[in-house]
Amino acid sequence: MSTTYDADVIVVGSGVLGSVAAHSLVTAGKSVIILEAGPRVPRWKIVENYRNRPNKLDYNAPYPDQPWAPKSSGGPYADDYLQNVGPFTLKPGMLRLVGGTTWHYAGAAWRYIPNDFKIRTLYGVGRDWPIDYDDLEPWYQLAEEAMGVSGSETDDQSGQGGAPFPPRSKPYPMPMRPWTHYTKRLSETFSAAGHHFIDEPNSTNSQPYDGRPACSGNNNCMPICPIGALYSGEVHAYKAERAGAKLLENSVAWKLEKGAGGKIVAVHYKSPEGKSTRITAKYFIVAAHGVETPKLLLMSEVANSSDQVGRNLMDHTGIALNMLTKEALWPGQGPVQQGGIFDRRDGEHRRQYAAIKHSPRNGIANQLVTEPLLEEGLMGSELDRRIRHDAARFVEISTTFEILPLPQNRITLSPKKDAIGLPKPQIYYDVDDYFRTAVDVAKQDYQRFVKLFEAKLLDDDSGPQNRDHIMGTVIMGSDPADSVVDGDCRTHDHPNLFLATTGVIPASGVINPTLTGAALALRAADVIRREI
Repeated sequence: MSTTYDADVIVVGSGVLGSVAAHSLVTAGKSVIILEAGPRVPRWKIVENYRNRPNKLDYNAPYPDQPWAPKSSGGPYADDYLQNVGPFTLKPGMLRLVGGTTWHYAGAAWRYIPNDFKIRTLYGVGRDWPIDYDDLEPWYQLAEEAMGVSGSETDDQSGQGGAPFPPRSKPYPMPMRPWTHYTKRLSETFSAAGHHFIDEPNSTNSQPYDGRPACSGNNNCMPICPIGALYSGEVHAYKAERAGAKLLENSVAWKLEKGAGGKIVAVHYKSPEGKSTRITAKYFIVAAHGVETPKLLLMSEVANSSDQVGRNLMDHTGIALNMLTKEALWPGQGPVQQGGIFDRRDGEHRRQYAAIKHSPRNGIANQLVTEPLLEEGLMGSELDRRIRHDAARFVEISTTFEILPLPQNRITLSPKKDAIGLPKPQIYYDVDDYFRTAVDVAKQDYQRFVKLFEAKLLDDDSGPQNRDHIMGTVIMGSDPADSVVDGDCRTHDHPNLFLATTGVIPASGVINPTLTGAALALRAADVIRREI
């Protein structure tokens, strides 16, 4: 007896990971439905929202905050959505709209290096991946081509100052973006002192690519690139739709229905009014945020025979250094990130403390320097002079640390409900001595940086900060007893359920996880394509 399905594949989530997987499948001739909890919003509307808001530092604020699809901050529904119960308040910059959270990221598109995949074997901490760099390299290349990544062909990204690394099968799709005066002077000064300052591979176009323009230096990649030179997830969401996928916005997935043989047979989603609809497919991909994916699995009571769903929460928790340099460096021109110091990315120190990455931010500093000047009571021409002086010399070093997967750091279901009756995510998060020891090392670096630039120290003790890089919550592993998915992102418990989220990443390393998530999503889509 034949079975009729609504689609070959249902994808929950229209962010970059879900959308590249959906596009890959629909262009291979598979029927696809994409469910997105939030609305469609045109780019011009977000730009206008940003322009009209006085606080330019709240990157979530210009985006919709719907009662049925709250974001993580910056709105009346958002501000009470994530229920933090641990000692650290984790508020990742999650968005819920077509295209997902990459609407407002800085575009960093790093690959993990081979040693990141074997941290347990090499350094005795954390978890190994069940796959290695060579398994993922072809998919890294395809993800770079899909997103449009520009980068340097000469950098050793391990931070050791050697030959180009990690190995690549092809060059970057685009050459690296030209460095601004600010980045050049930082690189020259750091490099002269023996630090390994390297270019940041980025999904911002250095030349016209895939119908999108080259970066024109607007310098508000976060919260929104006004011209679309920075890739974001809606690119492939709409590509998939144009290729034949059905994209359903304002459709909140709330239940995955189990059937015979451990298979998932349907997904149920709610409308803004709370009406529930059931749709069926042969295969399912949950590609929601690293917070929302475990929430859906927990609500559905699926994929959790290991009791690892929601556990092992990692975010590249960081700190920051703010200083005023003696030399006028003029930050705020061009993209908001261009490079970083990678001296401590890899090495034997990872046995004792976390890998460390220092990334100078290149944002316009006017608001940051003006507020303390107003507190000093400055007004008129002297205020104007000081704003120009300080903004030209303001340097923020955003430092990121490797975080280990700790089972007590987790997402659970809160007893509190949202507007359509679904549990809010409850978060417990804290840092450990692996992080704290690395912080002490990073602060020693800060002291050297201040002297190197003959700078006035403003702040080197920011306290732990969010970095919005959610990993580990549906962790990958070879053993079904202590992991949620295998190396193909297939859930151990359900042969037709795959998870395309950075939540599968088992070892955080110290680099942004978006490109790796996209590579894993494309790899999982290929497995599904061959099996349907």
